[in-house]
Amino acid sequence: MTERHSHSANTEGADANEPRATDPSERIVGLDALRGFALLGILVINIQLFGQPLVASVDPTQYGDFTGMNYVAWLVSHVFFEQKFVTLFTFMFGTGMVLFLESKKQKNQQRRRLHLLRNFWLLLIGLGHAYLFWYGDILVAYALCGFLVVWVWQWRPRRQFLLGAGMLSIPALLNFLAGVGYLFSDGETREEIKTEILAGFGGGTTPSEEISIYQSGWLEQMSHRVPTALEFHTIGFVAEGLWLYGGLMIIGMALYQWGVIDNSRSTQFYRRLFAGAGTLGLALVLAGVWVRELVAWEVGFALTFAIQFNYWGAPLLAVGYLAGIMLLTRRLRDTVIVDALAAVGRTAFSNYLFQTVVATTIFYGHGFGLFAELSRIELFGVVVVIWVIQILLSMWWLSRYQFGPMEWLWRTLTYQQRQPLTG
Repeated sequence: MTERHSHSANTEGADANEPRATDPSERIVGLDALRGFALLGILVINIQLFGQPLVASVDPTQYGDFTGMNYVAWLVSHVFFEQKFVTLFTFMFGTGMVLFLESKKQKNQQRRRLHLLRNFWLLLIGLGHAYLFWYGDILVAYALCGFLVVWVWQWRPRRQFLLGAGMLSIPALLNFLAGVGYLFSDGETREEIKTEILAGFGGGTTPSEEISIYQSGWLEQMSHRVPTALEFHTIGFVAEGLWLYGGLMIIGMALYQWGVIDNSRSTQFYRRLFAGAGTLGLALVLAGVWVRELVAWEVGFALTFAIQFNYWGAPLLAVGYLAGIMLLTRRLRDTVIVDALAAVGRTAFSNYLFQTVVATTIFYGHGFGLFAELSRIELFGVVVVIWVIQILLSMWWLSRYQFGPMEWLWRTLTYQQRQPLTG
C-alpha cells in the first residue's frame, strides 16, 4: 500500500484505539463524486421497476408502448445506464470495504469484528427495505457478499482482479449454456422455456395482476413483494447475485489498490482509459441492441445470448465513466457540479432509501397510485425531478451535519456508541 491510501486521522484528545467513524474531511472528493454519480444513475433503471411491471424491464416488448420517444427512452437507458451505474456502485462498495478495514488496521482496532457488525446492520436494514418497501433492494446482496469477499481484501490487486473477473464470468457462462440448450430444443419446449423465463421475472404474476397489486394498499402489495424478494435472495443470489456483485466488489478492491478509483493516476492515464474502455464498452452494448433487433426480440435468444453483450460491455463502459468522473473532478474541483455529486455521494445510503420512499409514494397504491400509468419517456421526467430534490437536499443537509441520517445511524450501530452528527 502506498501513502495515498491512508485516510485516517486522530481528533484532538481522542484515543487512537477507540472505534470511531472516518471524519468527512478525510474523504477523497473523487470517490464521493463517483459514488454520487453512480447513485443518481441507478435511478434511471430502478424507476422502471418502481413504475412498471417487472417484465417491462426484462423484455420491453412485452409491456407498454415501444415506439417513438418511448423506444428512445429505453435505448438511452439500456445503452448508457443499465448495469453501468450499479457496476460503479458495486466497485465503490468494494473500495469502501478496503478503506474501512485499512483505517481500522492503522488504528489497531478489531477490524474484522467491526466489519462484520457493519455488514450485519446493513443486512438487517436491507431486509427491512426489501420486504417492507421494495423487492428490488440491493443492500441484502451487498451485505451477503460483504461477509464473503472481505477475506481477500489484502490480496495483491492482480489476484483480486483475476478472481473478480472469474466470478463475474459464471452467470454469463450459465446464461450461455441455457441459450445452447434453448437453441437445440424443439418448438414446444422453447415455448415452455420462454413462458418460464418471463413468469420467473414477473414474480409468478402477469403484468395485469402486478398492476392491480401495486395500485392497491401496502398490505396487498406483500403478495408480490415478499415472494419476489425471497426469490432474488435465494435462487437469484446463488445463480447470479453472489458472482456478479461479489466479483465486482473484488474488482473494485483491485482498482483501488492500483490507484485507479481514488484519482491517483495521471490525467493522461484517465484520458486513455476513458477513450479505450468507454469506446469498447459502448460498441459491445450497441452490438447487443443490434442482435436483439436482428432476432426480433425473441425471448429465448435475447435473454441468453444477446444479453451477453451488455453484460460484458457494462463493466467496460462503467470504467470509462469512472475515468470521466476523475477527469471532471480535476478540471472542475470546487465547482457546484462536483460539489453536488460529492454531496449525494457522501449521503448515498440515505439517498438510496430516499429514492425508494419517494418512488413508492408516487407509484404505489398507498401513495398517488401511478403504477403503470406513465410511459417510459414520462418516467425520465420523474427521474430528473427526484435528482434535483436529492441534490438540493443533500447539499443543504451537509451544510449542517457531518453525515447523512442513515450514514449516522449505520455508524452508531457499528461502533455501538452514539456518533457525533454535527461538526
